[in-house]
Amino acid sequence: MPAMASTVIVAPARLGSTRFPEKLLHPVLGRPLIRWTAEGLQRAAGGLPVFFAVDDERLREALEGSGCGVLMTRGDHPTGTDRLAEANQTLGAEFILNIQADEPLVTAAQIKLLHDLVRSGAPMATLAAPIRRVSELDNPAVVKVVIDLRGRALYFSRLPIPYRRDTGGRITEEELGHIRVYRHLGMYGYHRDFLSKFNKLTPGTLENLERLEQLRAIEHGYPIMIGVTTEPSLGIDRPEDVPALEAWLRHGGSAPAAE
Repeated sequence: MPAMASTVIVAPARLGSTRFPEKLLHPVLGRPLIRWTAEGLQRAAGGLPVFFAVDDERLREALEGSGCGVLMTRGDHPTGTDRLAEANQTLGAEFILNIQADEPLVTAAQIKLLHDLVRSGAPMATLAAPIRRVSELDNPAVVKVVIDLRGRALYFSRLPIPYRRDTGGRITEEELGHIRVYRHLGMYGYHRDFLSKFNKLTPGTLENLERLEQLRAIEHGYPIMIGVTTEPSLGIDRPEDVPALEAWLRHGGSAPAAE
């Protein structure tokens, strides 16, 4: 393998999926979802090398000719971060940007924001976007994050946070235009020292309750820097999400992505 850049983009890719079996091979306008993500990352990477850390030969085959590197990793990793850490044992990069393999709409500005955050000295960084719809705020599948005045994550939850006491928690869509309420986007940046340390930390009560891996860092006292982006994101979690992605791709990005 050639000498590695100080920063790499790695997309951990697991074929199995509880909610959407073999999601990454699901056809989107005739091509596997993972291929759309690979091509999107190649456009957005800004010259950074892009790798997929896969657990199945079919994923590797789907990525042939995409221009992305492919690393075969163990099939028994419990989390994507474990797969990421294994990949970087081979790559040896100082900074690792973790983009989800089912996020084909990631942008160059989002990657740059994440890269700048983790290079600024943060052991771990991630992105968030303003919530504009009450349906998002109330949806437990949408992870919310509360951010302090220095741009660090205070907490992540599937519940609508912050809670507005005076109205019994109710916030209108009009109010969402000026209240700081954010959804978490599943893109991360790590310094290699923290990445190797993170997987050795014991999952705590909060992580086990919420089923949110990033809470492990907070429970153990490590800061997570948050970059706020207003650009669209559309992760594919269920088969019902595919038509919205196809509509977006047909319009060449001119139609709004579904929330």
